[in-house]
Amino acid sequence: MVFPSIEFAIFFPVVLALSWALMPRQHAWKAFIVVASYAFYAAADWRFCFLLGGITLVNQAGAVLVHRTAGERARRRIVAATVAIDLGTLGVFKYYGFFVEEVNGLLERASLGLPLPVAAIALPVGVSFFTFQSITYVVDVHRRLVPPASLIDAAVYISFFPHLVAGPIVRASEFLPQLARPRDPARVAVGAGVALVAVGLVKKVAVADTLAREVVDPVFAVPESYAAPDVALAAYGYAAQIYCDFSGYTDMAIGLALLLGFVFPQNFNRPYRARSFREFWRRWHMTLSRFLRDYLYIPLGGNRGGPGRTARNLMLTMLLGGLWHGAAWGFLLWGGVHGAYLVGERALRGRASLPAWASWALVFHGVVAAWVLFRAPDLEIAGTFFSRLVEPGAATLWTVPAVGLILATLGAQLLPERLGPELRARFEGLHPAALGAGLAVVVVLVSATVPSQGVPPFIYFRF
Repeated sequence: MVFPSIEFAIFFPVVLALSWALMPRQHAWKAFIVVASYAFYAAADWRFCFLLGGITLVNQAGAVLVHRTAGERARRRIVAATVAIDLGTLGVFKYYGFFVEEVNGLLERASLGLPLPVAAIALPVGVSFFTFQSITYVVDVHRRLVPPASLIDAAVYISFFPHLVAGPIVRASEFLPQLARPRDPARVAVGAGVALVAVGLVKKVAVADTLAREVVDPVFAVPESYAAPDVALAAYGYAAQIYCDFSGYTDMAIGLALLLGFVFPQNFNRPYRARSFREFWRRWHMTLSRFLRDYLYIPLGGNRGGPGRTARNLMLTMLLGGLWHGAAWGFLLWGGVHGAYLVGERALRGRASLPAWASWALVFHGVVAAWVLFRAPDLEIAGTFFSRLVEPGAATLWTVPAVGLILATLGAQLLPERLGPELRARFEGLHPAALGAGLAVVVVLVSATVPSQGVPPFIYFRF
């Protein structure tokens, strides 16, 4: 179920009204929100609800066992076994087909025959997100950051529909303490929640989807049909599209959670204003960056052990981060490019310096170039795309709306950071009737940009 859809427009007001009515009755509220979250997930495919339930039971059992076990060695084994089940589940659903195809290709080229069996396995929506969140639950219990939750609390945490299918990745230590006491409707941040939903709708539907239709999708489908001006516009257009698509989802997820009485961590902080690649990853998909740092990079050794091991750990982290996005060489190469950026930047730290504007331009264009690998259907199309950047020709896609949306998206990244909190404070002070009227106006205006085939899924639904 996509947030900007008729189905969700019916689903959420009903859930919100019942949620507010049940908030004082904590046990009833928890049971209701689990049912609502599973109904939300079942809209994609009801069969995957069994997978979600199974992941919840496995990680709840792992968390309880870890908490009750005294010996550290045994505790680590329980964590390792639970995480192995999580990652194994992710591997089967997400990487089995890719692995089999690559191995069969090698066997065929070597004339060895005996191909591995290929099975068509559907990818559950959001499996990468809820498996990672499940991992944080067991690991946070092992690290004694939180005690094991009750089964109903664990089910609420893992299935909570605002962040279920595309994040942000909310850690157990951030979410579970919020379940310790009943929600209070009088303390719900209605203004901030409504404002975030409205902003997210504009980003996703009016900006991201428009750029995809008018510029990005046509060029990436057949880059050989376009010359350098249009190909360059598509590269900048995709940078704007993926930011507005994913941050738009995040804005809506955080806003919906606020309306239900929960606070999620920030996931984007104007990433295209970064003046280093390290800073970019502190601003882009911040909850995934923190996960990779705390649950992968630091356990690998982090920056301990000298420059060589630090470079290895950075590269491994970014390669696995790229592979997390999907079973394709383009994602793996995208992660490797960002790993190389970070390793090179670390090696040059203190040895070379650029003016602020030059640092920004270098980082921004490095990020845009890497996005081509991320977006292209395969490496051959990515190669064709890059080759067309030096092909002279007409600018057939440079329309005022397309260029204006790209410039507005990228320009907004460079505005003073204080504007965001100031605007949120203004919205929080508005009367609920004004907020509702404003949201209705946004919905009407945004709906006018929706094509006849409806709103396409969010980009990160695939992950």
